[in-house]
Amino acid sequence: MTTEAIPAPAAPLRQPDALDVFGEKLADRINPIVVKELRQHLRTRTFWVFFSLMLLACLGISLVAFVTAEESEKVGLVTFFAFYVALSGVEHFVIPYTAYRSMAREQEDETWVLLSLTGLGPRRILAGKLSSFILQGALYASAAAPFLLFSYYLNGIDLPTIAIAIALGAAFQVFLVSVSVSLATLAESKLVRSLLHFVVLGSLGIGAITGTSITIGLSEELRKSSIGPEFWVGSGSAFFAMVSTALLLFESAASRLSMPTEPYARGPRALFVVQALGGLVAFVIAWVVDGDDDILAGAAVSLAAYLAFVGLFIASDRDSMAKNHWAANGRFSLLAPGGLRGFVLVMLVMLIGTSVLVGCYGQETNTDAGVLNLIVGAPAYVTLYLSAAIVIARWIPHPPWQTPAMVRLVGLGLFTVGSGVPPLVGAVVSEGDDRSLNILNPVVGLVNLARDGSGAMVQVVVVWAVAAIVALGAFLVLLKKDVRWT
Repeated sequence: MTTEAIPAPAAPLRQPDALDVFGEKLADRINPIVVKELRQHLRTRTFWVFFSLMLLACLGISLVAFVTAEESEKVGLVTFFAFYVALSGVEHFVIPYTAYRSMAREQEDETWVLLSLTGLGPRRILAGKLSSFILQGALYASAAAPFLLFSYYLNGIDLPTIAIAIALGAAFQVFLVSVSVSLATLAESKLVRSLLHFVVLGSLGIGAITGTSITIGLSEELRKSSIGPEFWVGSGSAFFAMVSTALLLFESAASRLSMPTEPYARGPRALFVVQALGGLVAFVIAWVVDGDDDILAGAAVSLAAYLAFVGLFIASDRDSMAKNHWAANGRFSLLAPGGLRGFVLVMLVMLIGTSVLVGCYGQETNTDAGVLNLIVGAPAYVTLYLSAAIVIARWIPHPPWQTPAMVRLVGLGLFTVGSGVPPLVGAVVSEGDDRSLNILNPVVGLVNLARDGSGAMVQVVVVWAVAAIVALGAFLVLLKKDVRWT
């Protein structure tokens, strides 16, 4: 008689603890493109080769610094520069170029369509790629951080300088990665990809050298002088400019890859407002700290240049918007798509910025009339040339002239003609900076406004009168073409 074996009791299942629950929630929330890109690139030979080379370089620099530690008082500073160059070569050239190749390969292999079918959308896909390369940069920086801290114990450099250099370097890396990914989205043909490849290589090479040189110069300057409020304002402004520009380029690239029925304009326009007003706040803080009127003049010119360049992209959006946007946002929601809403948004930001600068100018007792002319006159030139580009492009009946690209091309052509032709004519007739001939010149005209002081009020009134007429025409043209898609 045979007896059946009694099965052993099953082991009780382990109840998930708090760490397991957190891991599951994190896995559900994290962008899957981040995981895909990180796994793919951490397994490549390129990553491990450059990671090993950076560590070997840092190790060699450490041994040299240890041997020569007592020979100079600046050995800590020089060692920090050497460590930073080793890290910068990877963060400011290798990683951004790898990001460009990763995005360009999606276009070459035609796998972007497959990624789009996952339902993530262009914004999440680009965010995943951008985040994965930023995390790779953080991994490189964490490996080099002990070596950078080692330079502090060699004397010649302090901890705030090290921290500021690392923070600005990280912001610069985010900026370069965003530029590389954004440029890769423009590569729609083999010819364009070939041209962009060399453009990216050259730009990253110049950017890495420039970023390293600026950091070295900044560290040397900090060693000679103490850290004051002006330095913190300048460093904070540089950090904000790089990070906000990186986000703006990212949102613009995601907008370019989105469908017209998607809210493609919300991100770029929100970042446009944040960057414009944030830069204005930085200038106002610098003016409060320093008290120099020239800062207000620089703020006026910088804001005008920013609105003229970025505002041209915002205001030259395609006409009208899809019916789902019309129903959800309303016609005058400034973050919704459409050239009309983009144009109004640019004018509103310009009005707010000019009002703030005029208010700051009114607080001064010793004032220069030329500064007020720049504050009031610079927005007039922006309004004139931006509105003229919209009017000319929209009035030409041929459809290609009414595309966003042609509006931007017309704006660039108007600026070139308006700033270049009057001085040439003036050099033949009278003088190159003739007031009458250059009254609508956006470059020489501004110089004359700052130079003539209170005597240039007539020029300000004339420019604003012409700009107001052209702006009204642009608004009416955009309003007429702003219809709902069916």
